[in-house]
Amino acid sequence: METSLANERLLEMYQRMLLIRKFEEKVRDLFASGRIPGFVHLYIGEEAIAVGVAAALRESDYVTSTHRGHGHCIARGADVRRMMAELFGKRDGYCKGKGGSMHMFDVSLGILGANGIVAAGCPLAVGAGLTAHLRKTDQVVVGFFGDGATNHGTVHESLNLSAVWKLPIVWVCENNLYAEATPIWATVNISDIAQMGGSYNIPSTIVDGNDVFAVYDAAKVAVKRARAGEGPTLIECKTYRHRGHYEGDPVIYRTRDQEQEWFKKDPIPKFESRLITDGKVTEAKLGSIRLGVEKLIDDAVQFAENSPAPQTEEALDDVFVVPEEALL
Repeated sequence: METSLANERLLEMYQRMLLIRKFEEKVRDLFASGRIPGFVHLYIGEEAIAVGVAAALRESDYVTSTHRGHGHCIARGADVRRMMAELFGKRDGYCKGKGGSMHMFDVSLGILGANGIVAAGCPLAVGAGLTAHLRKTDQVVVGFFGDGATNHGTVHESLNLSAVWKLPIVWVCENNLYAEATPIWATVNISDIAQMGGSYNIPSTIVDGNDVFAVYDAAKVAVKRARAGEGPTLIECKTYRHRGHYEGDPVIYRTRDQEQEWFKKDPIPKFESRLITDGKVTEAKLGSIRLGVEKLIDDAVQFAENSPAPQTEEALDDVFVVPEEALL
């Protein structure tokens, strides 16, 4: 299918892909220098998936994310200043510095949270989808998960319920070939994750996760089905993370030849080449966008550095506990 998008939309998609890349590269450097605490799992190399899917959504739609969620947040329009402040553990962060990298969320943007527990976002997507279905709000939910998550029961329970109840959910498997250090072929006895959809009578498709046009086209069809009340779709996006599972990962489980083969398929140069070849944009315009993105990243770091740290007396603020009597 050939994607037809206005130039303005294409440039917005390019800007967001580049913003994800530059944000993650800055986070990589800041983490290496000890300025960011905790763990970070970077989205470098997978930008086309988040942006391609997000381009097919409305502002009112929902997204559930993973431990590698920075890209999903930025693709949905999250403020990189507040994201950076959260990574720095500062009060002006999305979770007031208490959530960190793996628990970023903004309900106003439909971002129902990154999640430090593998596959834990999938049941949340079912809940959001059921809410939209029962309230007839015309909203669609995207549930992102990785290839490693497919060996968790929560994924299969979620796929099954979404099919039984015909929920407006688009399941997106970001198959980057490795579940931490374990290759997909060592744990799954099928050639494609998309085959799992057939077990639940869910229409499934496989796309090049490094091609933003292919991702957008597949997401657009899936979103249309969901909004029409036809139930869920499973999209498997074949991709490759350029960094380790986490920053500091020695990545001794991949060969250099495999890495170089995939690095040549980098989604950003691929998108740039397509834009220029199709006459959609000039190299000068792309250069201008790059400069703008660099400024946004510099501003985000400065914002984070200037943000105050949470105070000790705020430790229990925004923490919710179910009263014991409510469980009786």
